[in-house]
Amino acid sequence: MLARLASLAIICATLAVQPAAAQTAAAACSSEAGPRATQILRCRDGLIVVAEDGARYTLQGRDGGVTAVDLQSKALLLDAPKQRGKNRFRVNTPQAIAAVRGTKWAVDVQDTRTSVLVLQGRVAVRRPRGGNQVVLGPGEGVDVDPGSEPLVVKRWGQARVDALLARLGQ
Repeated sequence: MLARLASLAIICATLAVQPAAAQTAAAACSSEAGPRATQILRCRDGLIVVAEDGARYTLQGRDGGVTAVDLQSKALLLDAPKQRGKNRFRVNTPQAIAAVRGTKWAVDVQDTRTSVLVLQGRVAVRRPRGGNQVVLGPGEGVDVDPGSEPLVVKRWGQARVDALLARLGQ
């Protein structure tokens, strides 16, 4: 019994540890409560992240700024200012990588699907293992499922857009 408790304590301690880059990135942001139990992060570099209640994500960064978010579940609404040079802010999910330069967009992770919706600007979306990449403009979205079939860009209906934004307190 003692061995089981010790093992459980080690597992819990391991899960609570974040990489140094994630801790540095989190320190670069202030947090406040938003509507509908959302969390709003305002970061030094102008990035704003609105996290759906219960969203699981980790901020990644370097040089005191946030450069990426690893999103495991639920949805984020992001407003990322244009970055210098060839740097592109990224959202990494189990099914997709969405990279941008100065835009506002939402990423929603469900069990086996990642959905990306662009509100302003442009977002490039691809699978983590490569394959075709699509570039989304305002009002366009893509659903990324596991597999290798080509990604299909669609104009989302207003009901779907409103439902996702409502979950994000918008």
